[in-house]
Amino acid sequence: MTKIAWIGTGVMGTPMAGHLANAGHELHLFNRTPAKAQAAMKKIPNSKTFASIAEAIDGCEFIMTMVGYPQDVEEVYLGPDGIFANATPGTVSIDFTTSSPELACRLYKEGKTRGVAVLDAPVSGGDAGAIKGSLAVMVGGDEETYAQAVPLLKTFAATLSHMGAAGSGQHTKAANQVAVAGNTAAMTEALHYAMSVGLDPEKMLAVITKGAAGSWQLENMAPRVLAKDFAPAFFIKHFLKDLKIIEEEMATRDTSLATVHTVRQMYEEMAALGYENDGTQALIKLYQREES
Repeated sequence: MTKIAWIGTGVMGTPMAGHLANAGHELHLFNRTPAKAQAAMKKIPNSKTFASIAEAIDGCEFIMTMVGYPQDVEEVYLGPDGIFANATPGTVSIDFTTSSPELACRLYKEGKTRGVAVLDAPVSGGDAGAIKGSLAVMVGGDEETYAQAVPLLKTFAATLSHMGAAGSGQHTKAANQVAVAGNTAAMTEALHYAMSVGLDPEKMLAVITKGAAGSWQLENMAPRVLAKDFAPAFFIKHFLKDLKIIEEEMATRDTSLATVHTVRQMYEEMAALGYENDGTQALIKLYQREES
């Protein structure tokens, strides 16, 4: 049994921590909103909540974080009451948040000075993948540290890969989000087209998902759109954060990605309309609004 501090008990973090607990590990839960940690504890066996990061990580061999934004990651790791201020040398810390590659490298270097090994390990697969334990996990950092973490990561990962040095996990997730941006927009427009011309969208999906157009978005998110289920597997506000990171990264290389830029503008409009807490599949609302 391994003692693991888990910081961030949201849509993704709670089921991921649950898989670790179900594998026999002890989970120390912390959330900056205590009620969320309390709610997670009721779902996660062999877990307990703590009032501070310092208390949660005390005596733990691994610290795992899954929060919302890069600024949240900075606060959790670099704040005066954060991980680096309280972690014991020899601890391994893994950040699953989709964040910036630059920040991942900074945390890795800061961890080195304090004897804390840090991995950046963003995930893909949404809430369904977290619940099923079938996430894709892409990891940056030292290979020896990665090897230590593999048995734990396998409890919720169907695909697991060490991508390279610190920041490589975040770069891989950025590439993932580039593809997701295009696929989500394409899925939305395929549905909008089908409904506009009078096709049965369910019959349409049954055909095209088996051909060259097939994608995870069509298989998993299009049925949610047709059911008008816009609950967040992945928040629009978090996707906007990811697209901003990608555009900033490309700007440092004096280039841009046209699809990412266009999709970001669409989601900015969604957020302005008050839909930022919907799931990314809610993009269809933008098209329905335009025709109404």
